[in-house]
Amino acid sequence: MRQPRPKPQRSSLSATLFWDLLTFERLMTNQVIHLIYWAGLGVIALVAFGFVGTAVGVALREQLLMGLLLAAGVLVGGFLVVSALVLLWRSFCELYVALFRLSDDLHAIRLATDAEQAKNANLPR
Repeated sequence: MRQPRPKPQRSSLSATLFWDLLTFERLMTNQVIHLIYWAGLGVIALVAFGFVGTAVGVALREQLLMGLLLAAGVLVGGFLVVSALVLLWRSFCELYVALFRLSDDLHAIRLATDAEQAKNANLPR
């Protein structure tokens, strides 16, 4: 397994962040997934507003009781679709966060085993 490159000792935060970006020692994917999650919720909110607008449009166009019942059905169906979309989107993003956290855990395990092997190599036989 490839040994990680030693980090140069730098005191500034920007230099450390730049080094992490160049070497892929620290993944930024968790932060990016959070941004993607909120952007997806924004798109789902637009879909919800579309369902509300459709329900209002149907209710205004149809003057009879049947139009109001149809608008209520569109509104309830839209609410159910939006609820399902939110749950699916949340689970999709949580899956990616879990996968990338596994990568972080494996990195920590590798560092711990490397340190233990180095300690055992220094013991006299």
